[in-house]
Amino acid sequence: MIRFLRQFLLFASVLGLLIIGLHYAFGTTVVHPRTGLLFGFMAALTVLIYSLTARLVAVSPTNLGIGYLIGMTVRMLSSLALVTVHLARGGAQEGPGVWTFLGAFFILYFSWAGFEIWAILSNLRPISKKQVAQP
Repeated sequence: MIRFLRQFLLFASVLGLLIIGLHYAFGTTVVHPRTGLLFGFMAALTVLIYSLTARLVAVSPTNLGIGYLIGMTVRMLSSLALVTVHLARGGAQEGPGVWTFLGAFFILYFSWAGFEIWAILSNLRPISKKQVAQP
Protein backbone atom coordinates (compact mmCIF):
# COMPACT_ATOMS: atom_id res chain seq x y z
CA MET A 1 0.00 0.00 0.00
CA ILE A 2 2.94 2.34 0.69
CA ARG A 3 4.22 1.88 -2.86
CA PHE A 4 0.77 2.66 -4.26
CA LEU A 5 0.46 5.81 -2.13
CA ARG A 6 3.84 7.07 -3.36
CA GLN A 7 2.84 6.50 -6.97
CA PHE A 8 -0.59 8.00 -6.31
CA LEU A 9 0.84 11.17 -4.77
CA LEU A 10 3.32 11.56 -7.63
CA PHE A 11 0.60 11.11 -10.27
CA ALA A 12 -1.83 13.41 -8.43
CA SER A 13 0.86 16.09 -8.05
CA VAL A 14 1.83 16.02 -11.72
CA LEU A 15 -1.80 16.04 -12.88
CA GLY A 16 -2.72 18.77 -10.39
CA LEU A 17 0.20 20.98 -11.44
CA LEU A 18 -0.77 20.49 -15.08
CA ILE A 19 -4.35 21.59 -14.33
CA ILE A 20 -3.14 24.61 -12.34
CA GLY A 21 -0.76 25.57 -15.16
CA LEU A 22 -3.53 25.32 -17.74
CA HIS A 23 -5.82 27.38 -15.53
CA TYR A 24 -3.26 30.18 -15.13
CA ALA A 25 -2.40 30.11 -18.84
CA PHE A 26 -5.93 29.94 -20.31
CA GLY A 27 -8.38 30.56 -17.46
CA THR A 28 -11.91 29.18 -17.51
CA THR A 29 -11.86 28.89 -21.29
CA VAL A 30 -9.93 25.63 -20.96
CA VAL A 31 -10.29 24.68 -17.27
CA HIS A 32 -13.83 24.54 -15.87
CA PRO A 33 -14.29 26.07 -12.37
CA ARG A 34 -15.41 22.67 -11.03
CA THR A 35 -12.33 20.83 -12.27
CA GLY A 36 -10.96 20.76 -8.71
CA LEU A 37 -14.11 18.97 -7.57
CA LEU A 38 -13.76 16.47 -10.40
CA PHE A 39 -10.09 15.97 -9.56
CA GLY A 40 -10.82 15.27 -5.89
CA PHE A 41 -13.72 12.97 -6.75
CA MET A 42 -11.62 10.89 -9.16
CA ALA A 43 -8.68 10.77 -6.74
CA ALA A 44 -10.86 9.56 -3.86
CA LEU A 45 -12.54 7.04 -6.13
CA THR A 46 -9.16 5.69 -7.25
CA VAL A 47 -7.99 5.14 -3.65
CA LEU A 48 -11.31 3.50 -2.75
CA ILE A 49 -11.23 1.14 -5.73
CA TYR A 50 -7.58 0.24 -5.19
CA SER A 51 -8.16 -0.60 -1.53
CA LEU A 52 -11.24 -2.67 -2.45
CA THR A 53 -9.26 -4.60 -5.05
CA ALA A 54 -6.31 -5.07 -2.66
CA ARG A 55 -8.63 -6.54 -0.02
CA LEU A 56 -10.20 -8.92 -2.52
CA VAL A 57 -6.77 -10.07 -3.73
CA ALA A 58 -5.62 -10.56 -0.12
CA VAL A 59 -8.52 -12.97 0.40
CA SER A 60 -7.77 -14.91 -2.77
CA PRO A 61 -5.46 -14.17 -5.72
CA THR A 62 -8.16 -15.30 -8.12
CA ASN A 63 -10.27 -12.31 -7.09
CA LEU A 64 -8.12 -9.86 -9.09
CA GLY A 65 -10.38 -9.96 -12.15
CA ILE A 66 -13.54 -9.68 -10.10
CA GLY A 67 -12.14 -6.78 -8.08
CA TYR A 68 -11.03 -4.97 -11.23
CA LEU A 69 -14.46 -5.36 -12.89
CA ILE A 70 -16.25 -4.23 -9.72
CA GLY A 71 -13.94 -1.22 -9.54
CA MET A 72 -14.54 -0.23 -13.15
CA THR A 73 -18.30 -0.59 -12.65
CA VAL A 74 -18.23 1.56 -9.51
CA ARG A 75 -16.09 4.18 -11.29
CA MET A 76 -18.39 4.30 -14.31
CA LEU A 77 -21.67 4.46 -12.40
CA SER A 78 -20.52 7.00 -9.82
CA SER A 79 -19.01 9.19 -12.54
CA LEU A 80 -22.22 9.01 -14.55
CA ALA A 81 -24.15 10.03 -11.44
CA LEU A 82 -21.78 12.98 -10.85
CA VAL A 83 -22.19 14.30 -14.41
CA THR A 84 -25.97 13.79 -14.31
CA VAL A 85 -26.28 15.68 -11.02
CA HIS A 86 -24.11 18.52 -12.35
CA LEU A 87 -26.16 18.87 -15.51
CA ALA A 88 -29.49 18.54 -13.69
CA ARG A 89 -28.57 21.22 -11.13
CA GLY A 90 -28.03 23.91 -13.72
CA GLY A 91 -24.82 22.89 -15.44
CA ALA A 92 -26.67 22.39 -18.71
CA GLN A 93 -27.38 26.14 -18.92
CA GLU A 94 -23.70 27.13 -18.88
CA GLY A 95 -23.49 27.37 -22.67
CA PRO A 96 -19.90 26.67 -23.75
CA GLY A 97 -19.07 25.82 -20.14
CA VAL A 98 -20.88 22.50 -20.60
CA TRP A 99 -18.26 21.42 -23.13
CA THR A 100 -15.46 22.60 -20.89
CA PHE A 101 -16.90 20.60 -18.00
CA LEU A 102 -17.37 17.48 -20.13
CA GLY A 103 -13.87 17.84 -21.57
CA ALA A 104 -12.37 18.12 -18.09
CA PHE A 105 -14.47 15.19 -16.93
CA PHE A 106 -13.39 12.84 -19.71
CA ILE A 107 -9.72 13.83 -19.48
CA LEU A 108 -9.70 13.24 -15.72
CA TYR A 109 -11.80 10.07 -15.99
CA PHE A 110 -9.47 8.41 -18.47
CA SER A 111 -6.32 9.71 -16.74
CA TRP A 112 -7.34 8.28 -13.37
CA ALA A 113 -8.68 5.06 -14.94
CA GLY A 114 -5.36 4.58 -16.74
CA PHE A 115 -3.43 5.21 -13.54
CA GLU A 116 -5.67 2.74 -11.71
CA ILE A 117 -5.09 0.02 -14.31
CA TRP A 118 -1.35 0.58 -14.16
CA ALA A 119 -1.31 0.71 -10.34
CA ILE A 120 -3.38 -2.43 -9.91
CA LEU A 121 -1.29 -4.39 -12.37
CA SER A 122 2.05 -3.22 -11.02
CA ASN A 123 1.24 -3.27 -7.29
CA LEU A 124 -1.05 -6.26 -6.86
CA ARG A 125 0.71 -8.73 -9.11
CA PRO A 126 3.48 -9.39 -6.52
CA ILE A 127 0.83 -9.94 -3.84
CA SER A 128 -1.00 -12.51 -5.92
CA LYS A 129 2.26 -14.27 -6.85
CA LYS A 130 3.15 -14.67 -3.16
CA GLN A 131 -0.21 -16.18 -2.32
CA VAL A 132 -0.26 -18.76 -5.12
CA ALA A 133 0.75 -22.12 -3.72
CA GLN A 134 4.08 -23.35 -5.01
CA PRO A 135 3.95 -26.89 -6.49
